[in-house]
Amino acid sequence: MSGGQAAPSSPRAGFARWRVPLGFAAVWLVLWLARPTPATLMVGLPIALLGQALRIWAAGHLEKSREVTSSGPYRITRHPLYAGSTLMGVGLAVASGHWAVAVIVGVYLAATLWAAIRTEEAYLRATFGATYDRYSAGQLPSVSRRFSVERALRNKEYRAPLGLLAVSLFLVWRAIG
Repeated sequence: MSGGQAAPSSPRAGFARWRVPLGFAAVWLVLWLARPTPATLMVGLPIALLGQALRIWAAGHLEKSREVTSSGPYRITRHPLYAGSTLMGVGLAVASGHWAVAVIVGVYLAATLWAAIRTEEAYLRATFGATYDRYSAGQLPSVSRRFSVERALRNKEYRAPLGLLAVSLFLVWRAIG
């Protein structure tokens, strides 16, 4: 599947656009509340890394707004980038060691990703029509395409690993400090 945006008049599109600024605000709150321990880090950070790996794999296959991508993880799930983000959020919530962080992360992910997925699906349906409908129904054949680092970089997937690294380093510092 490829990413895109719905018409600006869609209320979901407006909310979906706020997911990044809301994410930054949530991160600050999460970092303030975090009470990580070596044990919570050892459980949570590998989950977050798994989510990041899924995001990188997906971004290395995605041809955003050019096609309905059906290679790599898009053969398995329609939204591997969001699945990866969810794993990252769960991992960081566990690593933080605080129940309130889990609530904040859960509410943030449920609200913003739901809006983003609905907005993206509306865009894809409007842009690719029957092709997207066949993909959604599992009837579009998988494309055999190799993972591409260049494609992942073109999809700006370098931002999420940098953010994960920064948050992880902060949590480690809090745990040992």
